[in-house]
Parts: sequence; C-alpha cells; structure tokens
Amino acid sequence: VELNYRGEIQFIREIPEPIFKPGDLTLELLRAVTKDAEPRQLPPYQHRVPVNANDMVKYLFNELQGRDVGEAMQLFSNDIIYRDFNYDDVLRGKDEVQQFIEDFSFPGIEFRAQRFDDGVVSTCFTWEVVLMDAPDTVKGISFYELEPDTGLIKYVRDVPESAIKPPILGKIARQLRPGLGVFQGVKAGSRPGGM
Repeated sequence: VELNYRGEIQFIREIPEPIFKPGDLTLELLRAVTKDAEPRQLPPYQHRVPVNANDMVKYLFNELQGRDVGEAMQLFSNDIIYRDFNYDDVLRGKDEVQQFIEDFSFPGIEFRAQRFDDGVVSTCFTWEVVLMDAPDTVKGISFYELEPDTGLIKYVRDVPESAIKPPILGKIARQLRPGLGVFQGVKAGSRPGGM
C-alpha cells in the first residue's frame, strides 16, 4: 500500500500465494524463453554499505543485480530463511540462497524493482520480471527483514503473481459473485468494531 501526501491510498499491489507451485519448472521455462539472449554489458557498481532495509534492497536490485553474486551474498545472514512462493520448500542458509540466486542469473532475465517502501529493519517492494524485450511481465512483491544487531538479511519472502491470467479460482469466484472484484470506499466506523 502506498499513500499520497494526504495520507490517502494511491497504490495497492495484492498478490495471493499461488495454489500451484511450479518449482524448478519456472526456472526451466524462463531459460527456454531466453535461450537466445545475449549477455548485456552492465556498468560497474560502486561498493557501499546500505544503511537500512530499504537501502539494502535498492542496492541489491538497482546496483548489484547481474554484477556480483559474491558481493550480494555478503548482505545475507548465515541463517537466512528465503521463501519463494514458486516453490514448496524454504531455502535455508547462504549456500542454498546463493545457488538459487545463481540459478536465476542468466542473460535475458531482469528482476526490475518498481516501488520501495521506507522500511528500516524490514521492507517491502514491488517488482516485475522482464524477459528480453517481451511486453508482458510477471509482477510480484517481496518482503525483506534484517537482523537488528548485524544489519544482515535474515528473512525473505517473494510472492509472484500467478502466470495464469486471470488466476483460475479468482475467475470462478468473479463469475459466481461479480462484486468480489469491485473495491469502493467504506464510511469510517460503518463496520462492526470500527474496522
């Protein structure tokens, strides 16, 4: 949720946990789609130490991505827990997370960050996966949490939108109850308990 200068909601991205978790089929599909991609020449990055969670994810995605996996791994705790909702299993520890990052680092794919919150110890941001020059993208949202004492990333949750558009259950629900997908304002205090 993003608020404007008046404190009103101006942007929302809500993505439910996918029911079908394709696991490594996601990786295989992305590699097949980008198999003819040429590596891009990226400008060098400037090493720096991020000051908070918000700055950490900006550094990872806007500055380091595609350049230096080793540098990125220095930002993760040894006990990192990484939850990508394309997979059933949670990644635990730097070795598993590094392998995951390396697996998804190949020509033709870019994880493009879109909106960042201003979190200090934890932060959320929205993103899209861009494949070569394809006009369609897969959007998502991520949550990163730091260890307060070390400033290293201790927890990640990545939630991609369903690759099936619209998601099957959502489509069925809207057919049965068309009002489900309609959002409108509600007068403050009009709900039981003030919510």
